[in-house]
Amino acid sequence: MTTEAPDTLSDTVRLHTQDGVVVLTIDNPPVNGLGNTVRAGLFRGLEYAIAEPQVRAVVIAGAGSMFCGGADIRQFNTPAAAELPLSRDVQALIRHANKPVVAAIHGAALGGGLELALACHFRVASAQASLGLPEVQLGLVPGGGGTQRLPRLIGARAALEMIVQGRPVDAAKACALGLVDAVAQGQLLAFATAFALEQAAAEGSLPDLHGRMPALDEVDFAAVRAGLDPRARNHKAQKAAVDCVEMACQHELAHGLDLECEVFLKLVAGPESHALRHLFFAERQAPKFEARIPADTPAIASVAVLGAGTMGGGIAMAFANAGLPVTLVERDQAALDRGLSLVRRNYGVTVEKGKLSPAEVEARLARIRSSLRLEDVAEADLVIEAVFEDMAVKQELFGRLDTLCKPGAILASNTSRLDIDRIASATGRPEDVIGLHFFSPANVMRLLEVVRGERTSDAVIARCMAMAQAIGKIPVLVGVCEGFVGNRMLTGYWREAWFMLEEGARPEQIDAAMKRFGMAMGPLAMADLAGLDINWATRQRLLATWPPGLRYPRVADRICEAGRLGQKTGAGYYRYDNGSRLPQPDPQAMAIIEAAGAEAGFTRRAFTDEEIVERCVLALVNEGARILDDGIARRASDIDVVYVHGYGFPAWRGGPMHYAGTLGLEAVLARLRALEAAHGAQWTPAPLIQRLVADGQAGF
Repeated sequence: MTTEAPDTLSDTVRLHTQDGVVVLTIDNPPVNGLGNTVRAGLFRGLEYAIAEPQVRAVVIAGAGSMFCGGADIRQFNTPAAAELPLSRDVQALIRHANKPVVAAIHGAALGGGLELALACHFRVASAQASLGLPEVQLGLVPGGGGTQRLPRLIGARAALEMIVQGRPVDAAKACALGLVDAVAQGQLLAFATAFALEQAAAEGSLPDLHGRMPALDEVDFAAVRAGLDPRARNHKAQKAAVDCVEMACQHELAHGLDLECEVFLKLVAGPESHALRHLFFAERQAPKFEARIPADTPAIASVAVLGAGTMGGGIAMAFANAGLPVTLVERDQAALDRGLSLVRRNYGVTVEKGKLSPAEVEARLARIRSSLRLEDVAEADLVIEAVFEDMAVKQELFGRLDTLCKPGAILASNTSRLDIDRIASATGRPEDVIGLHFFSPANVMRLLEVVRGERTSDAVIARCMAMAQAIGKIPVLVGVCEGFVGNRMLTGYWREAWFMLEEGARPEQIDAAMKRFGMAMGPLAMADLAGLDINWATRQRLLATWPPGLRYPRVADRICEAGRLGQKTGAGYYRYDNGSRLPQPDPQAMAIIEAAGAEAGFTRRAFTDEEIVERCVLALVNEGARILDDGIARRASDIDVVYVHGYGFPAWRGGPMHYAGTLGLEAVLARLRALEAAHGAQWTPAPLIQRLVADGQAGF
């Protein structure tokens, strides 16, 4: 008996029949996520195909640019995620089908998308396809059978590598592993249909992973756990993934699926995964810049960098690594030679680590042209100055660039604090001037603060946001103020560290407490690394505007006045022996700290880790709220991206603004008021926090 094919499976799944093969096409842009309507559509389509005698096989494919990007994480922790049928129901229907079900993979099959393909009897892929289980990057384990089916298909060792690292493999590697059965020759859908009919005509039962058990002794699971980096943002998820793969070697598939589900549900409800998923969306939202610009606006094809110091050399490397030609300009040969030597040394370290071949390094170095002539920037699409952090120096330089650079060239400053509008005023084309605040080392750090001046054109902003992504950066658009977003907040963070030194804490105690909280470095070791002279000069520049009666951090000045400028001088808040970068507690530093505290009128007292963390982190939160209220940042999540990627805030806490939401803004406000009563006006709660609490909001 022939039944009529359903006209509509769901809003996101289409069905058509070709040569006796039902093709179910997932059409849920942008990534064909396995949301509730996709699951329902696939289930209905499979039910029809299984029941219809004229149907010989089923092919599941994806519309657009990919097969399926995984579960729809927008639905996590919502009722839609629990709507029936679940992914597990779809997979069970495939298992019990008496006709071959083939996944036709193009583009990407990631996460739940690959788990859907693993549940199919067969998998074919286009040559350009990639397949992976990246859930650990979101603080999760694969929750749709990935940790149980993948080891049964390709072995525990190979499965562990894919799942714990979360990195995809290409079609050729997938075929070699046995993850896909064939790589398509020609058009994928036609190939998949022919393959499905061939399997339908073959004798014998369909493949069933339920009858397989991966070898337990193939992997030393204890050694794998011990080898995980406890500092990794997703360490908890990685460890859970190892546990799940070990379960696959110990239990029948049905029981393993139950155990995997328990682990997944625990992680998805936990704060770490909430934080990492928040960052996942924040990192994708930050680069978006909605503006009407001419369709023929050109991309940036050539770059000039002024200054071959640590920042300038790193910036040149970032562009050369992305394949763009760079002109690196210095004032004298000695400075240029030092800069190029540092660039070569940095590349040499990369070669030693096995991340680049010598030939690849030479190709990148060949893209960096050195020059002592400022005139050689004339034809560059983008000119970035990375010279001394002094307004007069920068204004003089931009005045010269105004006359030298071609019309339409973007003139950018790498300043970390100075007023972009004042820099732009030195030119006759302020609409072409922008801030591009790279973070050191610029060839490694992914964050880029894109500083929009008052008159910076939308086209210049759009070109710079696109450029940043093209060279592998995460751009965050910010406004003009002292320190922009990151360094403006850092001032309050350091301020509390300095004040606690004066009140009785030791540098190593403060840094240890913040590292236990999850920061990549403590505030004082970070200050020593950055160099204390830059911040000292900033304090002196701003001293005339210091509010009367507001407490001033004497200890920071006293350390610098003693010639202790951090690692560069072998001493700062710590000492650094024989060129070492390892901070050592220093009695001489403590003598300066104790004297500064006495000068400020403090009797030294004991500190707990909890107080250290609270004062440092809430200083970030309070200033972040002011920045948001001032319109310097477009959204709270942008601030989180800045602090995670630029300042080492623990990703598994989601950034300072997200973390404040986990505490609850009402509790944050109460603590700010208590700190204000105890320590003064620097703790006055930001008006935005007060308004949000009055409106009943728990977070930003």
